[in-house]
Amino acid sequence: MTRVTRDFGDTMQKEAVPAVSSDVMFASSRFPNYRIGSNNQIIETKDDPKVLSMKEVVARETAQLLEQHNRLSVRDLASKFEKGLAAAAKLSEEARLREAASLEKHVLLKKLRDALESLKGRVAGRNKDDVEEAIAMVEALAVQLTQREGELIQEKAEVKKLANFLKQASEDAKKLVDEERAFARCEIEEARAAVQRVEEALQEHERMSQASGKQDLEQLMKEVQEARRIKMLHQPSKVMDMEHELRALRAQLSEKTRQYLRLQKELSRTKRGGENDPHLYELEGIEILGSYLQIQPSSDNAPEVSNCSIQWYRVSSDGAKKELISGATKSVYAPEPFDVGRILQVDIISESQHIRLSTAGPIDPAAGLGTYVEALVRKHDTEFNVVVSQMNGSSHPTESIHVLHIGKMRMKLCKGRTTIAKEYYSSSMQLCGVRGGGNAAAQALFWQPKKGHSFVLAFESERERNAAIMLARRFAFDCNIMLAGPDDRAPLGT
Repeated sequence: MTRVTRDFGDTMQKEAVPAVSSDVMFASSRFPNYRIGSNNQIIETKDDPKVLSMKEVVARETAQLLEQHNRLSVRDLASKFEKGLAAAAKLSEEARLREAASLEKHVLLKKLRDALESLKGRVAGRNKDDVEEAIAMVEALAVQLTQREGELIQEKAEVKKLANFLKQASEDAKKLVDEERAFARCEIEEARAAVQRVEEALQEHERMSQASGKQDLEQLMKEVQEARRIKMLHQPSKVMDMEHELRALRAQLSEKTRQYLRLQKELSRTKRGGENDPHLYELEGIEILGSYLQIQPSSDNAPEVSNCSIQWYRVSSDGAKKELISGATKSVYAPEPFDVGRILQVDIISESQHIRLSTAGPIDPAAGLGTYVEALVRKHDTEFNVVVSQMNGSSHPTESIHVLHIGKMRMKLCKGRTTIAKEYYSSSMQLCGVRGGGNAAAQALFWQPKKGHSFVLAFESERERNAAIMLARRFAFDCNIMLAGPDDRAPLGT
């Protein structure tokens, strides 16, 4: 028997295999790649392992859209839905083309199987086995193609569902955009109406202000003319009358206070009438900040005050704490802000006699001084007109006006544009009321800017002097510095 070789195609006549019909359309220019796997299964070889199936692409796009849904604005959401709808349409078109290509593959496989069947009858032996194996492969390809068609139909249904969903979402997004546009237009119109109303109100207010300003100017001119007429006629104003009344009331209050102190001293003297107290001296003066206290002899047997040794003390209201007032060794002492709320005590020593006098009660504060100081604290720098009576312990002959500046960080003494002293608050600085010096002590203070340099300054009034002391101590305390007189920080035991 003659052996037929594997190269049967070379000996076969071309007319033996019928030609493929010309009406068959191929989707691509090459035939799909297949390989035989285990158990003679036909496996399609993918060229690019990264290429995803249609179902995976649709699932990934859907997940991305749902993930970004909450982060997109209305306008961007509408744009994304439009793009998604276009992508779904493209996927639908690709599915249609794949369906057509699948139909073409079926036709091709059928023609190929018919050709192999025709060839099977013409060959024999081993070539016939090869033809049968090829027919089996074609039938396996047909089965796999049928499975792929089922998957394609399912994918096509999902694509249609996604396209419908995206179309509905796009319509909803357009509707939402239209509603937002209408709402924005409404708000813009309301804002324009509000701005127009405000402009009209401003114009009306401006017209009314101009009219009222003219009326106020005319009224002010009338008042000025009336004031000039009153001034020309030398008629006292109500303010001047009130000032005179206040001065009279202050004088009456001062006189009543003196009488009260005199009666209180007489009452205490009467209560101690059985004691062998000679009462050689007594304290004269109002026990209030802004006045001064003076030692006066009350008996003809009293020694001369100038020949006695004198020392003033400040004592707490309960008598538990007693402080020596350094430098207060004169017969006259003017209370300062540190003495408010404390009892003043003076020891008079004359030869073998030791006499102790004290105020009837704690020193009272000055009326309105605290409010005045609080108003000055708000300023960065306060100026007081002063006269330098002493400099470095020596009398100052000139009585020209100087200016004392009390600021938040330092004190400065000037005369015109010349700076006499300027120092920041420090532990070496001292400030207190003058301790002695006659009835002018209530208007003077002692200031030591630094060691070896000191001044005695006289103010225009007792109120200005006490306000300057309180203001400087307030600012120094803010800088963690305590301003006081010499040795005022050393309390004595009772």
